[in-house]
Amino acid sequence: MIRVFLVEDQEMVRAGFTMIIDAAPDLSVVGQAADGQSALTMLRAPGHQSDVVLMDIRMPGLDGVETTRRLLATAGPPRVVMLTTFDADDLLVAALRAGASGYLLKDAGPAELLAGIRSAAAGEAPVAPRLVGRLIDSFVRPVPAPAAPEPALDRLTGREREILAAVGLGLTNAEIAARLHVAESTVKTHLGAVLRKLDLRDRVQAVILAQSLGR
Repeated sequence: MIRVFLVEDQEMVRAGFTMIIDAAPDLSVVGQAADGQSALTMLRAPGHQSDVVLMDIRMPGLDGVETTRRLLATAGPPRVVMLTTFDADDLLVAALRAGASGYLLKDAGPAELLAGIRSAAAGEAPVAPRLVGRLIDSFVRPVPAPAAPEPALDRLTGREREILAAVGLGLTNAEIAARLHVAESTVKTHLGAVLRKLDLRDRVQAVILAQSLGR
């Protein structure tokens, strides 16, 4: 059972997400809070230990970015997936730097929401497709590209470089598998090797690196 904690200041939104999540046989909402400070207090208490925290970015008081930063500084923290509206992407980069594992839009359908939670719990980095381009625009394009490739890229095999380039285009594992004519499990294996060799936390960081290198 994947334990989920909701941090969202709008009660109706929390109620809607709770209904969707609790209806899934493998997911359970173990707690919820309307602001960041309350969330930090509750997540430290017995009974609210969570695998995945859905964190609203914009909240009164302690916002989602700072709450995430403080939460991930604790021992054995949960995975944090940020919840955002389409016009809140100015804070996506800050959330990434704070350690967020992924980003979902509040208007995501039930299937996308549940898939994102399961993906985060599995150690992956769910990012709503509509946000990938905006995330790249905000984080990468204002920064000049390096004159030469990072030395660490020399550790990658030719196939791993292909996988990194495809990830940089925002392609899913299934799309990469179809493009390279390999099994999806093979893509996952190569991507895992890329993350390990380049000391990247998750898929989002791989996207950022690939785009910054123009690969």
